[in-house]
This record gives sequence, C-alpha cells and structure tokens, in this order.
Amino acid sequence: MGMGHYRTLFISDVHLGTRASQADQLLDFLRETEADTIYLVGDIIDFWRIRRGAIWPQAQNDVLQKLLRKVRKGTRIVFIPGNHDEGLRPYCGQHFGGIELEHQAVHTTADGKRYLVIHGDEFDVVVRYARWLAFLGDRGYELALWMNHPLNFIRRRFGLGYWSLSAHLKLRVKTAVNFIGEFEKSLSDEARRHEVDGVICGHIHHAASRDMEGVHYLNCGDWVESCTAIGERADGSFEMIRWLDVVREREQKTAAKLAEALQVA
Repeated sequence: MGMGHYRTLFISDVHLGTRASQADQLLDFLRETEADTIYLVGDIIDFWRIRRGAIWPQAQNDVLQKLLRKVRKGTRIVFIPGNHDEGLRPYCGQHFGGIELEHQAVHTTADGKRYLVIHGDEFDVVVRYARWLAFLGDRGYELALWMNHPLNFIRRRFGLGYWSLSAHLKLRVKTAVNFIGEFEKSLSDEARRHEVDGVICGHIHHAASRDMEGVHYLNCGDWVESCTAIGERADGSFEMIRWLDVVREREQKTAAKLAEALQVA
C-alpha cells in the first residue's frame, strides 16, 4: 500500500521554507517509492514565506537533494510552479538540474487517457482578484497550522494519533466547502475546454478523486496536513496515496512484531 514502483507520481503543495512543511514524511515517501515520471504540481517551495524569513531544516534540503538524485538516476521530473513559487513561472520551458519547468502539461496514461496537469491557482478567485486577501488568509492559515504542533505534542503524550486543526477548521467552514466545490467545477470545465479526459491539480490542500460529469477530477492534496500523493500504476489506473496511513500501518506492524518477540522471550 503506497510503496513500490509507479509509472507516474503527482505531488503538490509541499511548501518548503515553512515550519508546517512535513518534509521528513515526504523524504520517507520518496525513499520508499520509485517512478518513471514525477510531476511536482506547484507550491513546492513557498517563496511567500521565504520573503519573511525561511524555515529550512535539513529534511527540507534533503527533499530537494533526493529529487535531483532521482533525476540523475533517470526519473523524469516535471515542475509546474504554483502561486507560492510563481517566481519560477518566467523560466517555464527551461530545464534546471534536469528538472523540466512547465506552466501546465498534458499527461497520457498507460491506457491512453489524457489529463491536464495544472496547479490551479488561476481558478481561485481569491488569489486572482484580491491578492492581499490571499496573503491575509495565508497568515490565518499559518496560525492554525502552527497550532497543530503543540496540539499534536499533547495528543502524542496521551497516545493519540496526528490530528490537523487547520484541516478540521477548513472543512467545517461552509464557505470553504462551497469554495472547494466551485474550484473542482472550474478545473473540470477547464479540462473540457482542453478536450481531455481529466485534470490533476493541487492548490487547495484537499485530496480528491471523483467523476465530475464525465471528467475525472484528481487533486494531489498536500504535504502540510494530509501527506497525500497520486500514483499512476503500470495499467494506467490511479491510486490516492495517504502516506500517514501507510506510516501508521507500518508502526502497528512493528509494534505487533515487538510484542510477539517479547512474548516469545
């Protein structure tokens, strides 16, 4: 589950340069998985946060090194910048360290289906028409993300699993749920305009795989709260990879083996 070799991997919204980025989890994921092609679907590096002073622990550096090492070993990596790393958009069409920068792409699956790959911020009214509102929202969101750390420190002390306050708040706010619906519809409409079978995007930190009136809508999610990615298998089918579930399963197996060993002893 979630480990092994994929034809294609899609990862978005890692937000390197922020305290909230779960780079250690992503590094673990990249070590455990291989792919012929990896699409980085935007907001990989958070230049909005870096302008205010970067948070750059070793794990975040290791993620970039790991990706570059994968390129050297033959993995094709396509980076589609998002709004948080939009400073890279003028360089689309160029290669950096073997990584291809593209504004958007059309990916063809093993079974011949075509998917538009796009970050998606162009279809977010808040980002497009009121950037100051987006920045304001970014600060509030950052505060909720910051609260995740002390909350989960306490939860761990009581033997409870990871829980995201920011994700919980986002899905409890009616306007956020409506916004997600509008975003999904806009991206699906864009896929229809491109006459493709589906769309793979990021931006709203909400992993999904659903049929939108004949268009397959896929959202990578993020590596800030949910630690999700999309994997295309050899037959062209897609899998929603929820890495925290994989890690939890792994830890349970290790604990069971340890308990078994102690009983034998």
